[in-house]
Amino acid sequence: MGESSVRIEIYGADIVCASCVNAPSSKDTYEWLQAAIDRKYPGHPYHIEYIDIESDITDEAQKLVAEQVLNDEYFYPLVIVEGEVVGEGYIQLKPVFTELEKHGFVPQG
Repeated sequence: MGESSVRIEIYGADIVCASCVNAPSSKDTYEWLQAAIDRKYPGHPYHIEYIDIESDITDEAQKLVAEQVLNDEYFYPLVIVEGEVVGEGYIQLKPVFTELEKHGFVPQG
């Protein structure tokens, strides 16, 4: 297995969704997730991207997902690992880590 980096996408918006009163913002979730992954899986290559659902998205696949979020098919922040939805709304680390480990991530410590 080569050193291919795992793709993590976080879809969100600047406004915290109405039902997520005490939840962190999408941007905060992105930063928190990145820090958590770096801590648990140091040295593993991955690409994490924050996609603002209200911005002008050029990638067709991402545009489709953003539209689904805007149409309330998903809550945001929405976290997708390699095309798999691993969390929406209130993000928890366990499902994200479980998915990463399916892609060969090995936790440290």
